[in-house]
Amino acid sequence: MTYVKEPKTIEKNSFEIITEELGDKVFEEKTGNVVKRVIHTTADFEYADILEIHEDAIESGMKALKNGCDIYADTQMVLSGINKRVLADLGGEVSNFVHDAEVVIEAKKRGITRSMVAIEKAMKNKRIKIFAIGNAPTALFTLKEKIEKGMPKPDLIIGVPVGFVGAAESKEAIKDLGVPYIVTNGRKGGSTVAAAIVNALLYMI
Repeated sequence: MTYVKEPKTIEKNSFEIITEELGDKVFEEKTGNVVKRVIHTTADFEYADILEIHEDAIESGMKALKNGCDIYADTQMVLSGINKRVLADLGGEVSNFVHDAEVVIEAKKRGITRSMVAIEKAMKNKRIKIFAIGNAPTALFTLKEKIEKGMPKPDLIIGVPVGFVGAAESKEAIKDLGVPYIVTNGRKGGSTVAAAIVNALLYMI
């Protein structure tokens, strides 16, 4: 059996197929790069309709990355999916605090999710300018609450948690914070989508 084996060729061919199958759906170049990277990761063309990108999101995110900012990922899967070599070349790192011992203890003590406590910890780190949330609606709700109480605003929120309880609502909740955002409206999303969005920004730099 003959099949394509070279990784760059596979990716190139994939993006050509995506562009062709999008048909009349045409995006501004940078927006299109984000949309196509998500479709490439999921093989789901509905993301062309449900991805909502704030007008300042891409430039704000790319500027922060160029300046060597750190990223907070709400799951190990998001962390694993981000191209850490490219991020490191820009001077940045990606962190996840959900499994930190003090976070686990604090969450149990307060009867709240570890994602909520982890966000509180991440917001105290001045190097973290981008939040990539792919799993936990409570992480987005906590971001909203802390920003409204005066915590420093990040440069970009990627809010794409997947699920049935609070996922869609949490994405709506962050739209009025005055913070650039990239979200997937509705229930769809996930850690792989969050990582794909970060990588799309990294690859445009």
